[in-house]
Amino acid sequence: MPSSARRPAPPIERAALVGLVTGLGRRSDAEQSLEELADLARAVGAMVVARVLQERERPDASTFLGSGKITSLAHLCAELEVDVVIFDNELTPAQLRQIEEKVERKILDRTQLILDIFARRARTREGKWQVELAQLKYLMPRLVGARAALSRLGGGIGTRGPGETKLETDRRRIRQRIASISLEIDAVRQRRAQLRERRQKTSVPTVALVGYTNAGKTTLFNLLTREHAATSNALFVTLDPLVRRVRLPDRRDLLLSDTVGFIDRLPHSLVAAFRATLEEVAEADLLLHVIDASAADRERHMAAVRRVLEEVGAAEVPVVEVFNKCDAIDEAEQRRLQQQSPAALCMSALFGDGRADLLETVASRLALDTRAVVLHFRADSESDRQRISLLYRRARVVGHTTSDGQITIEAEVPRRLLERLTPGRPEGV
Repeated sequence: MPSSARRPAPPIERAALVGLVTGLGRRSDAEQSLEELADLARAVGAMVVARVLQERERPDASTFLGSGKITSLAHLCAELEVDVVIFDNELTPAQLRQIEEKVERKILDRTQLILDIFARRARTREGKWQVELAQLKYLMPRLVGARAALSRLGGGIGTRGPGETKLETDRRRIRQRIASISLEIDAVRQRRAQLRERRQKTSVPTVALVGYTNAGKTTLFNLLTREHAATSNALFVTLDPLVRRVRLPDRRDLLLSDTVGFIDRLPHSLVAAFRATLEEVAEADLLLHVIDASAADRERHMAAVRRVLEEVGAAEVPVVEVFNKCDAIDEAEQRRLQQQSPAALCMSALFGDGRADLLETVASRLALDTRAVVLHFRADSESDRQRISLLYRRARVVGHTTSDGQITIEAEVPRRLLERLTPGRPEGV
């Protein structure tokens, strides 16, 4: 075959989507979630040919939907020549096996689909490690009954113990691979911590962009930094964090970080795997929560972002809400947003509207989030020496004097750091 010949495109898989309305859940919420699942499926090249939404008090322990509905689903899949069935929930290993046996099609759940998208989008070594770690942790309890061999994980002579079954070998290989990747990610985490310490010593504040996937974070990042990071009207385009310097109107500099987009029910394994990346969010001085103002279910998106921020320990970081894509809503809706969230900003990153207002707000919030204090420490106290070290890493030290075994430091300290500096009692300067 000539080297210039193109490989044939993989066949498009025909997908059926399955959702469940349980208990007091609203059908409209389930329909919106199923629409989002359709976007996720299209992101990996699937063609959605059927949607099934079942109402029941709680999921069936065996087949999730119940035996009757599963039989109907099997007939529908045969009629429409469905290749893959995607459930808008996380299935247990037992449910996954039972459904696969009865429907006789490839079965995925929401978590697997998101993991697959992340695997396709990862570009750097770190991003690929993080996604693989999440996939392996998801796969581990689901090995029983798995069809595919795991030879790609390694192996060879000496890897199989005496009398060891294939399942035990697979589990051991996965545990070894998880340990190996975890060490690599820990090394990345330490390097990031060192970089943060250097930035903090230069007193450059950090601001992180957070938000639901496809809210326009990277477009806003490009607007503020004059960069040209890749953007797309697709889900999870940014997996690897970008950090760039931005000049504020008061001539101060800040470091702006673009982060991975969040999503409702973001798999815990992904949150854990991306913890090294998401620490940039937890350690930031200010968060810009970018919200798609034109999204029909923006309240659900906002709630999902807040849940992830809590999970990564960033709930206490100050936040500015930024309603993006305001060019896509009418003036009446813009006024309603302003009444609902008076402190929020309404802008269009795509057209550059609102850039100056946002930078002014950021400058103001960063100035308000510090307090000038005088702190007293004992020179012979190990705990006080640790607090002084923290102070130099995270605050701007203005003066440092030592007299009769007592250290007095004048500094501009982030407000959320003050409690960690006790028992040295701060006095306002």
